[in-house]
Amino acid sequence: MPIDRRRFCSALALLAAAPFCPFARAQSREVAMERIALTAPAHGVPNSHYPVMLYHHVIPPDTADNAAYLEHLFMANGWPPQWRYPVYPFTHFHITTHEVVGCYAGAAQLQLGGEQGPIHRVGVGDVLLIPAGVGHKQIAADKDFMLVGAYPSGFSPDLCRDEPEKLAERLKAAHGVPLPKSDPVTGHSEGALKYWAGL
Repeated sequence: MPIDRRRFCSALALLAAAPFCPFARAQSREVAMERIALTAPAHGVPNSHYPVMLYHHVIPPDTADNAAYLEHLFMANGWPPQWRYPVYPFTHFHITTHEVVGCYAGAAQLQLGGEQGPIHRVGVGDVLLIPAGVGHKQIAADKDFMLVGAYPSGFSPDLCRDEPEKLAERLKAAHGVPLPKSDPVTGHSEGALKYWAGL
């Protein structure tokens, strides 16, 4: 079930500020990653010249609270967490911000790039950094599948569907979203800062 955004953010801020925060070890990490190129528009989905970044095994094996670990990691890297929820079962995307989602329970098959796009399995410890404009959709999932979602500080998501008549304006808007100042997983190294810069 979704958590009220205001109460969630307030509680998270208090937890992170606690002197003996149990998630203080959630630090920026160099992890295995793959890049998924989805550069061509698909129907009404803009997609992006930036690749989707898929990070593996982000959560250490001895972590007591997977969701809290990801929230603290994203927060520490300038991506305040906003929700806990699965992925919508229809193709959608954002043209106002990039998005990061981290799996803390279960597993799912997610389709990227539009209705004909590739399908990727995402499980506990996997994190997807999705550029503005890239379509995503949940195809199938375990009953307990859940994600933490976050956006760069100062940015908020809209919700766009696959509408071909709006493609031109949405392409322009999505491509105008600036590069993030930090990577939600690796901080100020690797990740988006390495593979998105200069594209």
